[in-house]
Amino acid sequence: MITAEENVRLTQTGPGTFMGELLRRYWWPIAATVDLDDDPVRPVRLLSENLVLFRDEKGKLGLVAERCAHRGISLAYGIPQENGLRCAYHGWTYDSDGHVVDMPFEPACLPLKITAYAAEELGGLIWAYMGPEPRPLLPRLELLVRDDLARGITMRPLPCNWVQCNDNSIDPVHFEHLHGYAADWWNRKHGINRRVQTARHLKIAFDVFEYGIYKRRLVEGEPDDADDWTVGHPFLFPHTLVQGVGDSYGYQIRVPVDDTHTLHVRYRGSPVRPGEEIPAKVPVRHLELPYDELGRVEWSDIPLQDEAAWVAQGPLSDRTGEHLVTSDKGVILYHNMLIENAEKVQRGEDPMFVIRDEAKNTPYVHVERERDSAKMITRGIEPNTLDARQAVTAKG
Repeated sequence: MITAEENVRLTQTGPGTFMGELLRRYWWPIAATVDLDDDPVRPVRLLSENLVLFRDEKGKLGLVAERCAHRGISLAYGIPQENGLRCAYHGWTYDSDGHVVDMPFEPACLPLKITAYAAEELGGLIWAYMGPEPRPLLPRLELLVRDDLARGITMRPLPCNWVQCNDNSIDPVHFEHLHGYAADWWNRKHGINRRVQTARHLKIAFDVFEYGIYKRRLVEGEPDDADDWTVGHPFLFPHTLVQGVGDSYGYQIRVPVDDTHTLHVRYRGSPVRPGEEIPAKVPVRHLELPYDELGRVEWSDIPLQDEAAWVAQGPLSDRTGEHLVTSDKGVILYHNMLIENAEKVQRGEDPMFVIRDEAKNTPYVHVERERDSAKMITRGIEPNTLDARQAVTAKG
């Protein structure tokens, strides 16, 4: 149990806040590349700041403050130009660094500048960095770089703080109950003739490594050398669960929009089927949470079960009422790591998983993960799985 003040310190995302300054040391996905094909000017909210993402007529990305320096109109109405983004109201034009490069009618272009942040494209996603220079390298995660897999992106906005989403990733035991007993009850309640039964957890453990945490577990029916126990399930600090087995796997990235909203980005890859062509650009689906008539999330698959659990804690989980127990030791570890790395930032040091060495980023960042399908859902009962083109068999 923590105090209200400690909970605020852990969960705030804005500039100048204890945790917000840590979050600004990382790159965050804010849109899909194909989104800018549909509309090259898009409003974005990230780390409690309102911004505008654009691609100019030369193809250069820009990420600038929302308001024009002239009369304060939103630049989300802006018009792409060869030299930047032109304000729809009076034509002031901003380059990707936020400089005003044109002031129609005025005798001279004043040396004005609005806030601007770095934006880069990788793996079909647009990534933003909002921290100090020199900026770290955008991590070239393996799946973002590989082009031999059929890849897909889903994005779903969630009305809750990002930390409670990531707490779920460091909580192995919830699989047995949320994705087992509760999923089975949901199926029976909705007349779905598909039973769900999960294996009982025997032991759990956590290992800190260079880029984050390995979550390990041994469940009933698995041998002691099962790689879900000997290798584990990697979580990249502070925001990405590496999820899936074999050659079908993906990333779950929890993007802090502000203190009470998160963008859940799921990036998936699967082997190409015979005769299948890989799209030139990674496709994206923008989803919304489905609710029933009583305001509860309809959790018909594993990702929705997780997202429902996060949202059901409220916009900002009141941790002053929590009673953490032995199965929550991963959650406690994660919270402590957030605090420790935020303190490193205050001392002027780089936090965990900030890459500046090109050799560590090339050809891509690889992390070991379990390769065999664990017997999490057993006894011949069909597991809840998703289309491999959009997702992979989930182990939460």
